[in-house]
Amino acid sequence: MKHLLIFILICIPFQGTAQHQEKVDFILGKAMIFPSTEEKSIEGHVEYIFEVRKNVDSIFLDAKNMKFSSVTLNKHNAEYHYDEKKIVIYDSFIKGSSHTLRLEFACTPKQTVYFSGWDDTIAGNEQIWTQGQGKYTSYWLPSFDNMQEKVEFDLSISVANELKVIANGRLVNEESIENVKIWEYDMQKPMSSYLLAFVIGNYDKDVLTSSSGITIQNYYYPEDSLKVEPTYRYTKRIFDVLEKEIGVSYPWQNYKQIPVHDFLYAGMENTGATIFADGYVIDSTAFIDKNYVNVNAHEMAHQWFGNLVTEKDGNHHWLHEGFATYYAYLAEKELFGIDHYLWKLYRSFKELESLQARGEGQHLLDPKASSLIFYEKGALALHMLRAEIGDKAFRKGIKRYLEKFQFKNVTVSDFLEEMEKAGRTDLSDYRKKWLESTTMPSTEVKSEFAKNSRSLKSLFDMEADLKEAQSDAIDYSRYWNETNSIHLKKYILANYSRNLPQEIIEKAFAADSLPVRQELAKFDDIKSLSKADYETLLNDKSYITVENALIQLWSTYPEYRSSYLDVTKDIIGLPDKNVRLLWLTLATLTEGYNGRMTKQYFDELSAYTSPRYSFEIRQTAFQYLKEVFGFTEQNLLDLIQATNHHAWQFKKFARALLDDLLEDEVYKERITALVPELKPEELRYIQTKLK
Repeated sequence: MKHLLIFILICIPFQGTAQHQEKVDFILGKAMIFPSTEEKSIEGHVEYIFEVRKNVDSIFLDAKNMKFSSVTLNKHNAEYHYDEKKIVIYDSFIKGSSHTLRLEFACTPKQTVYFSGWDDTIAGNEQIWTQGQGKYTSYWLPSFDNMQEKVEFDLSISVANELKVIANGRLVNEESIENVKIWEYDMQKPMSSYLLAFVIGNYDKDVLTSSSGITIQNYYYPEDSLKVEPTYRYTKRIFDVLEKEIGVSYPWQNYKQIPVHDFLYAGMENTGATIFADGYVIDSTAFIDKNYVNVNAHEMAHQWFGNLVTEKDGNHHWLHEGFATYYAYLAEKELFGIDHYLWKLYRSFKELESLQARGEGQHLLDPKASSLIFYEKGALALHMLRAEIGDKAFRKGIKRYLEKFQFKNVTVSDFLEEMEKAGRTDLSDYRKKWLESTTMPSTEVKSEFAKNSRSLKSLFDMEADLKEAQSDAIDYSRYWNETNSIHLKKYILANYSRNLPQEIIEKAFAADSLPVRQELAKFDDIKSLSKADYETLLNDKSYITVENALIQLWSTYPEYRSSYLDVTKDIIGLPDKNVRLLWLTLATLTEGYNGRMTKQYFDELSAYTSPRYSFEIRQTAFQYLKEVFGFTEQNLLDLIQATNHHAWQFKKFARALLDDLLEDEVYKERITALVPELKPEELRYIQTKLK
């Protein structure tokens, strides 16, 4: 009878994905991982301890495309079924009993684990890192796609001696055995599987301590020691601000931040171990253009909102992203002031208004809503909730919400119930207006902004004057002179540049504010501006300003091209080499510049399509070559390689560019001739396009 039951269960497929097993509770997971850099594969074993809440005859784990060499239950061979997605264990599990499940497995992950730098000749850039957000950790570890299964994970990883391993929790042991080292990390509290992570690579670290005594480890590549301060600027202050503002102590043992090459997103808030894109590893000049502050604060805020308290499912995603966005803005408010904070919210508000005007508004309870909705509308909704119930009640409600549901899963209703108790008010109208509606109460939002920001009130007054005048014949100088707000001045320059009096332009050039001067560099037509004034922008400590000013000056004043190139010849720019790539393009195009160096400049530009560089650098190089010069055979090989890149945005770009080239018969012939040189995975894709 038992075997018949097992047969029946095997034949009934699981419906849907990410089911939650309410009859069992997985308590502890101890995993040992052996990555293979040659095969880009994972071998390992994991041991789970679980307790039975109700009688049940099977349990399951999510496990994608794995091979199991051993499956034991309480040290005995277990009966199981595996369908390449889930492994189901069969037994008579009695309520109140405790069990140990051990699985030995091997896999070659199609996603979630990324091997970077192992196929090139650059020493020291080798990395392995994970990105499991959502339900993807099961591609490298038998685990749980459902976020409601929270487990205390301990992770051990074996790698070559020269590499470092960073993972969730506290490093409790390092043991060298011949030419490998085993790194053992211990977690003390439960978390969802998607937050389990590790990074393997060549790193040093800078260690800080928060005011509450939490160790903060900021990792960096050894060659980037001079970039540590600007990259991680304000980290301790952000941590301290969040602990104080949230009112609940940081819930994990320590906090780590690790940059990786070609990360899929800006950052990911793995429990106690944020992984982020190394494009945010910057020098001091780049800080004004692109810094890590907001991403830093956002991922840190997730340690409470998402990690400590986790949504039950995608219908409640606002509880993660809206909250992390809002608290990141609050951290910036402490660093840069209330004007900065409110203008950030206002820019989000304007984007949302545009979305709404196009009929594309979405509500915050829609699991398929866009990032703009979850992040920015979510943050704005919290700002307005705080205004509605008051600062004291808001803080009290947040604290009670986190303490009541810590290490658990929640719904939006759970949150609103705690806020209603704290504010002693009914929030049903708020829910309809902000969470269930696809529109926003714009008048109410603008009134709240005007009440708390003199510069935004001035903006609204100026816009009212423009509307009433039905022309641009208003006194812009009055609004400019009456404000000290950098944000309002930037807005005026960005939106009304064609109508501004000379007085404002002169004051903008004379300003000691780099953000204000940055707007001048973006002007479309600079012929009406002072050439001498505009040329000073090439000396600003802003790579974006230099990039914009260089292309404008080079285009507008051909007779001075060589001098502009001389001034900027040693500037690399942001991590994506924005200034250098532009400079190489312009230097190659400038007739007679540096005599015979033209080929050298082109060769350098052309080389940046190589996989050894970040995908941001490669994409810009491809764009310049397409627009101006065309592609060499090596560029085409690099492009074909990029069509299988793990970063979806770059892969999409590469495939679209390849499609364009294949429309040209000459390029199609050249690409066809390269087929014998392609790797198997490249060949599979290109053959589908050539057919």
